[in-house]
Amino acid sequence: MSKEIDILCIGSVLWDVIGRTPRSMAVGHDVPGRITRLPGGVAMNIAMALVREGLTPALLTVLGQDSEGRELARAALEMGMVVDLVTWSEELPTDQYMAIEAENGLVAAIADAHSLERAGDTILAPMADGRLGAISTPYSGVIALDGNLTESLLSRISDNPLFSNADLRIAPASPGKANRLVPLLHHPKATIYVNRIEAGLICDKKFSTALAAAEGLRALGARRVLVTDGGEAMAEASPDGVRTAIPPKVTVNRVTGAGDTFMAAHIAAELRGQSGNFALEAALGITAAYISETDT
Repeated sequence: MSKEIDILCIGSVLWDVIGRTPRSMAVGHDVPGRITRLPGGVAMNIAMALVREGLTPALLTVLGQDSEGRELARAALEMGMVVDLVTWSEELPTDQYMAIEAENGLVAAIADAHSLERAGDTILAPMADGRLGAISTPYSGVIALDGNLTESLLSRISDNPLFSNADLRIAPASPGKANRLVPLLHHPKATIYVNRIEAGLICDKKFSTALAAAEGLRALGARRVLVTDGGEAMAEASPDGVRTAIPPKVTVNRVTGAGDTFMAAHIAAELRGQSGNFALEAALGITAAYISETDT
């Protein structure tokens, strides 16, 4: 290992191509704006936010042995991440995501992210071959896990002894993949990070508040959940009880990566020894700063 790691980030690492405009948009609109190409993917977004918090994450993912994959690995390394555990593929291309964001929010997005699903559990080899752990000595650190893994793989992880001792922090890749997290709700050390809409999809029920959504997930068997709701009050529910916190009011200039930023900031706050509302408010403040940033 090139350096000691603080947390594993397992899942999607790809290139984000994001078009942003300060104007409102609908289907068929053609407006001026800016287009950026940046490292992205849920696992990568979380890792980048963790680096900003002074932590060293290691990536468990698959990258193609193409120019895009090599460039992405170099970018991760330069940011301070560990890439020694990345699975390299000669057959699979490096994934990418394209989105259009406007003043009225996310207009459209396409995820060309098939390589991670096709790679399957090969990306988890370091968990079993001694580099991070083994069946007899499972990894006991913090893991940030994203829902871009296949439903069958996430289901296997839920009762895999290699993950039995891990502090497992889990987020869906998108509302459409939220149901993939259902098997992980019952993991004895899992913390689930979702928004109100994703919570409703998991519970097959509409919730009017994050608090109701958090209580719904707990009733479904989740050990600990954190539910956000845009600029409205968010909620945390766990065996210790239920708490809420209100995000700072800011002008929203970007939305892609906001949930990942909140999750990473909350993890970092707890690793620094903060807890309860102190950790929630720290994470909400960092997320507010992130979404209010403008492109330069």
